[in-house]
Amino acid sequence: MTGFDDDVRAEGEPEREFHAGVAARLPRKSVSGGALVRDAAGLVLFLQPTYKPTLEIPGGVVEVDESPLAACRREVREELGLELPIGRVLVVDWIPVRGPWPDQLAFVFDGGVLEAATVARMTPDPVEVAGVEFLTLAAAADRLRPSMARRLATALLASDAGATMYAEFGRPVHTPP
Repeated sequence: MTGFDDDVRAEGEPEREFHAGVAARLPRKSVSGGALVRDAAGLVLFLQPTYKPTLEIPGGVVEVDESPLAACRREVREELGLELPIGRVLVVDWIPVRGPWPDQLAFVFDGGVLEAATVARMTPDPVEVAGVEFLTLAAAADRLRPSMARRLATALLASDAGATMYAEFGRPVHTPP
């Protein structure tokens, strides 16, 4: 039993609906958790997914009853075969509805700096990951969705400032002093 489980139990029974069906009519958002991982030279770790043409950072969609941090850790383990000490939140980014996709909250966590020995132990999942590259954001930009490039630029700014930032579609709403 973890402290989290104790906290959930301490809340008691879930609040009941006072007007039946209200909970089912509330909007649903997608949530994701990704890791900004760098090497000793400061290059960003990018994945080339097998299922889409753009680069991504390690991470993915949060499953039911899973936190963004737990999802990030799980996805990093699944995609790279590594247990990384995922650090603080760098960015919380709101992404608007796009085509068939609902709006989303994307959390970007600090995935730390990988030493060469850790990079050598990486075992990318061949089902999801066609390749792994360390690149500057500028070198990766033409292979990223523009919103991802903005989100990662915001994450790098937040990392350098020791701050957590809120963004909308990758654009920081407030910048650190």
